Amino acid sequence: MARGKSGRIVLEIDPALKRQLYLKLGQDDVTLKEWFLRTAERYIRGRDPLEQSSPTEKEPFDAHGD
Repeated sequence: MARGKSGRIVLEIDPALKRQLYLKLGQDDVTLKEWFLRTAERYIRGRDPLEQSSPTEKEPFDAHGD
């Protein structure tokens, strides 16, 4: 897996899945970046990212690792 030093993550997914994801995120008023960061932090902390809190119950995150 190629890993650069920038903060970007690039991946290719099925276009239908992408549409469904953006539709659901829009319904929950959450951006892809917000969702990804919350999910990634839960995963890193050893919590099951599939057991997400409600969309209005946003967990704080530190995008810079501070």
